[in-house]
This record gives sequence, C-alpha cells and structure tokens, in this order.
Amino acid sequence: MGTSCKETIRKLVTRVTRYSMPPFFTVIGSTLILSFCCAILPAWAYREHFTSEQKSQLEKIQTVLIEAIALTDKGRTDSASLANTAAERLKEVGYQVVLDHSQPHDVLFRIKCEQHKTWEGTTSAGGDADLPDAPSRLWKGPACQLTYILGGMKIKWQKEVRTEFEDVVAAAQAAQAADPGVYALSKLQEALEKYEFPLLLASEWGHPDRLLKLLDSADTSQTRKIKIISLLGEMQADEAMPKLKAALKDRDLAKQALVAMGNLGRESIPLLIEIFNTTTQVEVQAAAAKGLGQIGGIAGDASVVLPLLAKLQDPKTDWTVLTEVAWALGKIPDKRAIQPLYDLDKKLQAIYEPDNTILKKLKEAVFWAIKQCDTWDQYS
Repeated sequence: MGTSCKETIRKLVTRVTRYSMPPFFTVIGSTLILSFCCAILPAWAYREHFTSEQKSQLEKIQTVLIEAIALTDKGRTDSASLANTAAERLKEVGYQVVLDHSQPHDVLFRIKCEQHKTWEGTTSAGGDADLPDAPSRLWKGPACQLTYILGGMKIKWQKEVRTEFEDVVAAAQAAQAADPGVYALSKLQEALEKYEFPLLLASEWGHPDRLLKLLDSADTSQTRKIKIISLLGEMQADEAMPKLKAALKDRDLAKQALVAMGNLGRESIPLLIEIFNTTTQVEVQAAAAKGLGQIGGIAGDASVVLPLLAKLQDPKTDWTVLTEVAWALGKIPDKRAIQPLYDLDKKLQAIYEPDNTILKKLKEAVFWAIKQCDTWDQYS
C-alpha cells in the first residue's frame, strides 16, 4: 500500500475515533476506509503487493512465453494465429517471445479466446475492475481473457477483450460467414491486434524504459503516445519527466502530459504552476489544474492551493478551467478555500441556464468541493 494511502487512513480513522463511537462502528468504518483507499490505488501502488523476489523477477523480464487457447462450441481449435498476433504485438515493446514451453522464458503470458466465454473470476471491485477491459460477469459472448504467470504463480492481473457483438450466430449470418465459431475467433484476433495489452504489461511489470522508447519513435501514433503518457504518469516513473516536458510542446499531447505529471510528485509542481498561470489555452490550463489537484491529493502538498484559489477568484477564468480548479481544491481540503468556494457557488446559483452542460458540471464540482473542504475543516 502506498504511503499516502496509509496516511489518509490514519487521519480518517483518527477522526472516526475522536467522536467516541462504539468499537463496532469504529472497526466497520476503518474497514470501509481501507477498502475504498485500496480500490483507488494506482498501478505503482499495486506493485507494492509483490514480494521482493517477485519484484526482482518483474524487473528482469526479457523473454515472454505465449500460451494461446482457442475454443469454439465444437471444441478446441488451432490457436497459432492468436499466439502469433500476441507475439508480434509484444515485440513492438521490445520483448523477446517464445512459443515452446521447453525454451527458457521469464514469464508466461496466457490468452484464452472463446466463442462463448467461460467465467473464470474477476478482479476486485473498484480500480481496474471498473475499466472497460476488466472481466465482465455479464458478458457471455466471444472474449479473450489475458493473464500472466510469474514463477509458477498466477498473478492477480486479468484483462478481457470482447467483440462488438454478443450474439455470435446472428453476427455470422449478417456477415455471411459459414462457421460462427471461426468468425468469432477471427474478430477476437482483430481486437487483439488493436488492444494495447503490450503497453499495459510493460506498465504492470515496471518497464518505463520500453514505454519511453516507443514514445520517442516516429512510427508511434498520437493515440498510442497519449496512452503511453498516461501509463507513465500512473507508474510515477521519475525518468519520464524530461519526456513529459517535451510532450508539452505538442498540442495533441500536452493535455495528457500535464495530467501524467500530476502523478509524479512534488518535483513537478513548479512547472505545472508556471504552465497553469501562463498558458492561454483553456484545455491545457484545465489539465494543469487537474494535475495540481492530483499532486495535492496524493502527496498532501498544500502549496498548490493558493495558485488554484487565484484562478478561482479571477472573473476572467473560463468555466471549464474553473470546474477542474474546483475538483482540485476538493482533493486538497483546505480552510482557505471554503469562503471563495461559497462565494462562487452563490454567483453560480444566480445563473439559470438549464441547458448549459458546462455550467451544470461547474456547479457540481463547486458543490462537491465545498462539502470536502468545509467538512474537513470542521473535523480537523
């Protein structure tokens, strides 16, 4: 568990016990707090659950053994094309790949693709379990389940790739395909060719150098670069800071780079504040505000509060930026923000534009921030 999470739990539990609540409620409240905090841990904190031996194994991963299984309603079928697809994708990130169990390898990557998915469990509630590529209990159509085994142990990392259709027979008939099972597997292979599991594995295994190399490549698409930047931020990879700074010069990448920098810690605060105060681009300014809020929430650094408040009280600030500023202030409960938030809320309530979605989002953010800051202040 990350240090910031532990500290948050300690503070919240202290507040719970301060009111002389019965022991039963204190224990239940503490358990709920712990569950919530663990559910939102980023990838870097998730890796803290590995043993020292497992961490060492992750760092040394170079060669990946791929094991593919393909199942239709008629039984097991040839999976060579699925294995080859996965192999080519992993090579993009610089991993060596073998397909024979007798060959030396550092980790086993397993792909199980089925015409009708067989349930094999899910990740825990919250966190990754809420992502679109998490295993779904409800999905019974074609799916590929992706897992990996390290040192003979199946690791609690599971992704699921699905087709756009659940009714295989109807989809095959519409495409004039003779065999629904073959058609389903072909569509799953197409999905694997697009799904960024190689990037997710590099992040999971703690290999920012591989992601940075792809980020530098002229052949890497903008969409993929945005994904890489996001993962580098989640990993809290300090070596990514120079690349993230360079990405700020690219209008298409700047927004994601700023948000990613918000995960890297206090060293990124001066640059974020400078960009926040000097840029004239609304999207970039909003992203900088979001990044500052992330730092404040993770590191507990209140030095970002005053720049955020200055923008909150500036009548020229765009509503989109104000929304991110309000969310950010709510993540860093500080008594200095209470009155300015109330003042802004009073002005917003006087504006009646029911069809204005931007205004609605701003009002929601301000309302939430007030609850966080005012309640936090009362119980501090």
